[in-house]
Amino acid sequence: MNGTNRRRITSKELAKLAGVSSATISRAFSPNSRIGSATRDRILAVAREYGYQPNAIARSLNNQRSRLVALVVNAIGNPCEAEEQQLLIHRLQAHQLLPILLCCADHSDRLQLMRLASTYQVDHVVIFSDMVSMQDAVDIFHTTKPIIVSFEPLENEDVSNIRIDGAVGAGEIIDKIVSDGKRRFAYLSGTKSSWIDKLRRKWFADALARHGLAFEAEAFGDYSYDSGFKEAVLLLHRSKVDAVICGNDVMAIGARDAARRVLGKNTPGDIAIVGQDGIAMAAWDCNDLTTLSLDHVSFMDAVVEVIERHEAGDEGPHSITLACTPRWGSTA
Repeated sequence: MNGTNRRRITSKELAKLAGVSSATISRAFSPNSRIGSATRDRILAVAREYGYQPNAIARSLNNQRSRLVALVVNAIGNPCEAEEQQLLIHRLQAHQLLPILLCCADHSDRLQLMRLASTYQVDHVVIFSDMVSMQDAVDIFHTTKPIIVSFEPLENEDVSNIRIDGAVGAGEIIDKIVSDGKRRFAYLSGTKSSWIDKLRRKWFADALARHGLAFEAEAFGDYSYDSGFKEAVLLLHRSKVDAVICGNDVMAIGARDAARRVLGKNTPGDIAIVGQDGIAMAAWDCNDLTTLSLDHVSFMDAVVEVIERHEAGDEGPHSITLACTPRWGSTA
C-alpha cells in the first residue's frame, strides 16, 4: 500500500484488515464510544498504515446528524464579538460540534448567505447578528430550532432566545454619575438601525428620566475607535455635555482619548465617559474604562446550555435572561 496515489480504503476494508466488525471501526473513531484502549490503538495503527480517514459526510447521511452549528454574526473584527465567538467555539468543539461562521457585515445578500448554510443541514443555528430579520432566519432554518440572541422583538414565540437586561446596571451607573454632579448627558450610538443599540440607549434614558434628566445631544458612530474619537470631538465642540454614554467600549475609548488629547478634558472630573460590553481591553490599565459589562463566559455558557437541551430532544422554546453589571474604572 505504499505510494503517493494509493486508493483510499473503505471502513469495511479496514475492518477486515484489523479483524474487527464495521461497528467497532465506527466506535474507534468516536471519542466518547466505549471500546477497549488496546483495540482502539490497534485499529488506529492499521488506519494510519493504510491511510484510512473516516468520512464525516457519509456518517452524517447515515445518522441524519451533521454536528454543524451555524453562527450568524455581524463581524469577527469587533473585539466584543471576537471574545464571545472564541469562547463559544471552544465550548462547541469540546462537545464535538463544528461551527460555521456567517459574517453579515459587508455582505450584500445576507439571506442567501443563510440559505447556503442551511443546505449543509446544520444541527443548530445561533443568531447573534442584528443585521438580519429574525423571522427570515427562522423561515430559512426551518429544519432546526434557531437560538436567537438579539434584542429585536420576535413575533414567533416558538424559538429559544437569550436576552440581555442592563436596565438595573445602567441605573447604578447613572445614579453614580449624577451624584458626582453631572447633569448634561450625551449618547454616542453605534448604528441607527441596531436593535441592540436602541435598547442600550433606552436603559440609560430611563435611568436619567428618574432623575428628571434626558440626553441633550446624540451622535452616531460605527462601533469603531476612529468613529468614537471623531464623533466625540464634534459632539464636545458643539455641546457642553459633561457625560457621554457610548454604545460600546471601543467607541468609549476613542471618545476618552478625544476628550483628553484634543479638548484637554480630564475624566471623570471634566467629563464622565461610559462604555458598554465589558471587553478585556476596557480593563487594561491604559484604558481603565467604566462600562456596563456582560459576563461573556456566562453568556456563551447559556448558548451551549440551550444547544445541549436541543441535543437532548427538548427543543423548547427556552428563554434565558442575563443581567449586565457595572465594571467601575477611572472614567466615571
